[in-house]
Amino acid sequence: MEIRPAALLGGSYRVRRAERDDVGPIVRLLLADTPSSPSDPPGVHPLEPYLRAYEAIAADPANFLAAVEDPAGKIAGTLQLTLIPGLAVGGATRLQVEAVHVRAGLRSNGLGAAMMDWAVAEGRRNGATLVQLTSNARRESAHRFYRRLGFEASHLGFKRALPPLP
Repeated sequence: MEIRPAALLGGSYRVRRAERDDVGPIVRLLLADTPSSPSDPPGVHPLEPYLRAYEAIAADPANFLAAVEDPAGKIAGTLQLTLIPGLAVGGATRLQVEAVHVRAGLRSNGLGAAMMDWAVAEGRRNGATLVQLTSNARRESAHRFYRRLGFEASHLGFKRALPPLP
């Protein structure tokens, strides 16, 4: 996937490919904004599993992990793009958008919408004819946000956690 970095909101923010040094700040952003479940263990989250995931994402040409910087160069938001070719829907290539997060103090200023507009345009430029995403059922404000952007809650999603291999 060929993704072009871009300036957002008149150049106030910059979206670029995430680098290894961005993993810690991105993980902190994700953990601060992810609804926890009663089974989630409290405490410190070691960075190593996230670094392994980053290496896999960075090595896969179908994936792009975005780091969105504020004017001071700090991580303001993130999202992951994945191109998925498929036979369904007439052989459509889908753009899967994952882990869309904007720093809490920066919400409701248009940054999330600008990030999504950029993602959709980049997906289209890379051959996607459909954009899809999932959102935690408890993130009702995110659901309103996606509906405002023209997304429809058209499918019911299912997930199944797999135990680690022995």
